[in-house]
Amino acid sequence: MGPFQLGENPEAPFPPLHLALEEPNGLLAVGGDLSPTRLLNAYRQGIFPWYSEGEPILWWSPAPRAVLFPEELQLPRSLKKRIRQGPFEITADHDFLAVVDACAAPRGNNEEGTWITPAMRSAYQQLHQLGHAHSIECWYSGELVGGLYGVSIGGLFCGESMFSRANDASKIALVALTQKLINLEVRLIDIQMMSPHLQRMGAREISRIAFQRTIGALTTLPTPTDWSTLPPITV
Repeated sequence: MGPFQLGENPEAPFPPLHLALEEPNGLLAVGGDLSPTRLLNAYRQGIFPWYSEGEPILWWSPAPRAVLFPEELQLPRSLKKRIRQGPFEITADHDFLAVVDACAAPRGNNEEGTWITPAMRSAYQQLHQLGHAHSIECWYSGELVGGLYGVSIGGLFCGESMFSRANDASKIALVALTQKLINLEVRLIDIQMMSPHLQRMGAREISRIAFQRTIGALTTLPTPTDWSTLPPITV
């Protein structure tokens, strides 16, 4: 049995998450669109889009799910020392599209860039304009050298992508994000799939059932709107 085919109605429900294919990475549905209504509906249920240019839109819900509770962030001694040196100016929502474009740019030998297609860029720009997508930027001498972006719904922040053009820039952006989320009483970062460096920084995997139960409660909370300032990073 293949993935569920979505229709044109952005308000139509997604299939139950237990129907997601076990391999690869919990493919659940195909098709639909990237309208704000459908995207927010997806994130509330633990579903996200991920596809390449020229493919239909693919919707995923991997299990187990990689998450980071902001208060569980772990910082190695070397990163604490780097933060205390204050190498970057750190901002929030100062240049959202620049962060998205940097995340989409080719990295290393991947000359074709990432999965962030022009349609995805436009979709997250709309979410940003609606107050649901936010970015953290790291600047050095006026140049954007690192950052991340994601989607905020209630007490949940769905991390989408990060980039770094200077040592530790993306890690420091993550530290700034977690401290901002603690300040906003946002309780969980969905990082979707585990990576070694995020695991070293305190991320862990939880079951699909536990993830659904957690975000079901968190996404009913009011969505924070105060992203104009960042608290000083303390380590």
